[in-house]
Amino acid sequence: MKDLHSHILMGIDDGSKSLDESVAILKKAKKAGVTDIMLTPHYIKNSKFACNNKDKEELLNKLKKEMQNKKININLYLGNEIYIDSDIISLINKEEIKTLNDSRYILVELPLSREEDNAIKIFQKLIDKGYIVILAHPERYTYIQEDTSKLDDFLDMGVLMQGNYKSLLGKYGEDAEETLIELLKKDYIQFLASDIHHEKSEYHLTKAERKLLKIVKSKEKVKDLLERNFDKVVNNIEI
Repeated sequence: MKDLHSHILMGIDDGSKSLDESVAILKKAKKAGVTDIMLTPHYIKNSKFACNNKDKEELLNKLKKEMQNKKININLYLGNEIYIDSDIISLINKEEIKTLNDSRYILVELPLSREEDNAIKIFQKLIDKGYIVILAHPERYTYIQEDTSKLDDFLDMGVLMQGNYKSLLGKYGEDAEETLIELLKKDYIQFLASDIHHEKSEYHLTKAERKLLKIVKSKEKVKDLLERNFDKVVNNIEI
């Protein structure tokens, strides 16, 4: 697996709290067969989750050095999971937030339990500037669980979708599980990722992959969701 969404960079959001915890998570990832990870700490403007790029890169270098010491061979890339905001482009220009590996791809999160009235306008502004929006875990939004057709306008704009594969294993409840299954069957999802936050979490990749194959009925599609589309993001290639 190549993991597009994680909260392993220590001490700057609700994920890993320390270098030791980050290393412990990475050891588990390696054991589970994860080869590449995009670090996507939350960025929420005017909150405690607002670490700038310079500080994120310093933390990344510290983590990479410790991985080298511990002989953990996983490729790490840097981005953000950005809480939707009308100032995203300005925040990029000010080097507050990162696109995924400095590509055109940008991971954006919506409110979990209320619709964002300006989402289409904000996404269109990003698209007009040449960015490719990836919507984080649509299956977790309660209003999408109620009506998946609310994603249609986003899809028509070219917004891509990243599901959390642990939704298939019941981590976020039955509604999220059923919604992700529906979205996968409709071919709405381009990526499945862990969204891992803490050392206590397990990857359960084999179990998830078996279930995923039963849903999409194609080993090639499974590889797209878990590996190939990740590579396209990292290399800034159109999906």
